[in-house]
Amino acid sequence: MRSLHVFLVLTTISLAQELPKTGLLLDLDAAHGISLEDGENIAAWENQVASAKPRLFIKRDAGRKDPGSGRPTLRKSIPELGGKPSVVFRQQELVCMDEDSFDSLTTGKGHTWLAIIAVHPQRVGLKDVNSFFGNLRNGEKYEGLWGCLNDDNTLWYGTRNGLTFGRFDENNPQLLGPVLTTGSFHLVGGRMAAGTGIATLELFHNSAKPVATAKAPVSPAANPSKMTIGQERDAIEHPGHESFDGEIARFLIWQRPLSEAELETSVQLLQSSYFSE
Repeated sequence: MRSLHVFLVLTTISLAQELPKTGLLLDLDAAHGISLEDGENIAAWENQVASAKPRLFIKRDAGRKDPGSGRPTLRKSIPELGGKPSVVFRQQELVCMDEDSFDSLTTGKGHTWLAIIAVHPQRVGLKDVNSFFGNLRNGEKYEGLWGCLNDDNTLWYGTRNGLTFGRFDENNPQLLGPVLTTGSFHLVGGRMAAGTGIATLELFHNSAKPVATAKAPVSPAANPSKMTIGQERDAIEHPGHESFDGEIARFLIWQRPLSEAELETSVQLLQSSYFSE
């Protein structure tokens, strides 16, 4: 009876509420907006936020020896997700070619991101950098943000503000989470406070309660680059080298930190939608 009660509660939540729309900049849903070519290879993934300027994340052949090898594939009807699909990345990426649309996430407006992902065993690349998204700048001090996995699938997330160069220091935090179970889907996310002073960052895993927190100064002059899904940046000089192996069923970004109530609602809605079966 308890499982039935939980299901009914979650169903009621999903019917009565919806994801916050204010500040929603990106909604990539594997059930919508996928353009396929050559079978199940993905040529483009369309943002489902109708009012948002960045519309498409597209295949990127620049830097690859084999044209089309950077395309992820569509996996249909996953039982664990109640029949919903996912996008499978194997050191591949999709890139939003709009250079500046995501700069504000780390230059003062703050952000919240939430994703439904599964991880596969990670392959050799840059040690402990297996990114599932990011908009780091190409070169110099690589300002922007990124969500990543260590080689053992430890979840982590961080920002870079361009004030110093270094993988991790007081200006370039790394928020470490748990080791993600291989082959299972997880709800993960991050939040950064708004403002141009010292901002708090939080990392989430399967809950609206943070599993890690950190603080970092915000630089309004930072200049992040193209947002990429499956990679930490548009790394055309070595595509795939810092990419992750895994799957993404849903990926959302708000151009603001969600409130505690909004975050709790969003986590509950995504859990009810993807994990209620």
